[in-house]
Parts: sequence; C-alpha cells; structure tokens
Amino acid sequence: MTRPLALVTGGAHRLGKSFASTLARLGYDIVLHYHSAVDEARQTQGQLESLGGRVTLAPADLTDPSQIQSLVSSLKPLDVLVNSAAFMPSGNVESLSLESWAATLDLNLRAPFLLAQACAKKMTAGGLIVNITDVGAQKAWSRYPSYTVSKAALESLTRILARAFAPQIRVNAIAPGLVLQSDVVSAEEWERLIGRVPLKRPARSEEVASALEFLIKNEYVTGQTIVVDGGYSLI
Repeated sequence: MTRPLALVTGGAHRLGKSFASTLARLGYDIVLHYHSAVDEARQTQGQLESLGGRVTLAPADLTDPSQIQSLVSSLKPLDVLVNSAAFMPSGNVESLSLESWAATLDLNLRAPFLLAQACAKKMTAGGLIVNITDVGAQKAWSRYPSYTVSKAALESLTRILARAFAPQIRVNAIAPGLVLQSDVVSAEEWERLIGRVPLKRPARSEEVASALEFLIKNEYVTGQTIVVDGGYSLI
C-alpha cells in the first residue's frame, strides 16, 4: 500500500520538526526540507524513520524561486504541504534595512505562495496546505515589523488560496503563540512574556502540532487560522 506523502519546510528543528513528527506518526512519508541545518536534519531523519516511514532530505534556499521549483519538480504525488520555514529579524522601523525587509518577505510570504502554486499541481487526488503563521499577525510588534507584516499577509494569502484551490485542496493556517524561545529574545524578556500569557506557560511543541492532526482529520475546514497561544491574543 502506498503511503501518503508530506513536504515540511524548515522541518529539521523547532516547530517544523514537531509537524514532521506528527505526520510520520500518522503514517506519512516525509520530504524534510532544510536550508543550512544539515546535522539537525540528519538527526531528525533518523528519528522519524524509526517510526516506520521514509524520510527524504531536501536542502534548498527558499528565497530562491528556482530552488523552490527544483525541490517540487522531483516530488511524486503529494498529499500535504506544511509551510513552516520562517525568518524573524528584529529591528525597529527606523533602522530596518531594505535587504532585511526583502529577505523576510521572500521567505515568510513569497516562498509559501510559490510552494503552494507548485505543490497544488502535485496534489492530483486533492490535498492539504497548512501555513504556519503567528499570533503576532494580529499584533503591532514594532520590534519585528517585517516579520509581523509577513505573517499577517500569510494569513490573508491562506484565505485567498483556500478559495482558489477549493474543492480539491484545502488551505489553512496555524498561529502559535509563545512556544520556543528564539535567539532574538533574551531570557529576561522571555520570562516577562510568559508572565503575561493567561495560561502562564509556553505551549509544548506537540500542543501546536496537534492542530495539524486536527486539520488532516477534519476535511470540512478550509480558509481558517487555528490559534494555539494560551490566550496571548487576549492581551
């Protein structure tokens, strides 16, 4: 019996790894995209293959449209695409460079669009596209302007793609809140942010990834953003 196939971008570590793990547990073979995290990708490959499926490593710079086309062209019929790769540079509006702005939108917005375009052609029997956005898409994070704008636009793109690709392909988004501390957030700032969350703790990676399992199993949901943020959007 042929196993379904899923492509996960940024799947070597952090939340991308959790999404890939969820898919592997559900019986999918995985195309695991990564950019520069070679060692982490290989480690994740071994862990996922222990669950019984096949994991193919797929290095690519998703800010390069030609590499996106090369990545997708080699895929066999695809069932699920998870757009998890992202870049979160800090910097206020006054100091943000054009290069940083462009790099962020190229990876966080243009790449998911191009991947959806290309992967939709591979979803010959229908499929699911899931864009990973952020609770910050609904905030005004002045320290992360390009990131916030890119994620807000990605939620809008999710709705547009859902209408365009229906009924064969469903398109949804998952918007995590605080999950894993990033390099651009200090320990002190992280603790301050956690203290503001109504549930008073960060999410566990598997709690965010469970939203993906819901979207796979419930085939009557499209064009929606599932927020998994412990109440952060309430503040």
